[in-house]
Amino acid sequence: MKNWVVFAFISMLFAGLTSVIAKFGLKNITGDLGVAIRTSAVLIFVWVNVLLFGHTKHLPALTKTDLLFLVFSGLTTALSWIFYYKAIKIGEVSVVAGIDKASLVVTILLSFWLLREPLTLKMVVGVLLILAGTIVLAWK
Repeated sequence: MKNWVVFAFISMLFAGLTSVIAKFGLKNITGDLGVAIRTSAVLIFVWVNVLLFGHTKHLPALTKTDLLFLVFSGLTTALSWIFYYKAIKIGEVSVVAGIDKASLVVTILLSFWLLREPLTLKMVVGVLLILAGTIVLAWK
């Protein structure tokens, strides 16, 4: 199995844990405060990881364009997290997480359009199934 597939499955596991753990932490605070605390923990942990493994040596390769896209990605992440935490604070985590994971549809379509990645019949069927599942989850 390729490393990136292993990393993707590990990411899936931790992402699944994240939502449930966060719901416990939001019991007495707002979603905005919760996401601020979470983001602070992420910031510290990721910088420790970068420093421990010597990834700062790659800083000279960072271009202004790279930085611009990474900052823009950070802003979209922040908006996603802010609205996600508002949703899990007042909604069912299982439903919110399911709807949130439908972002995969947006990712697939944008990667086809902007990154010129292939869009296969299998992916189209998967996207349609994800959309159907999202509608089922959101339907009350």
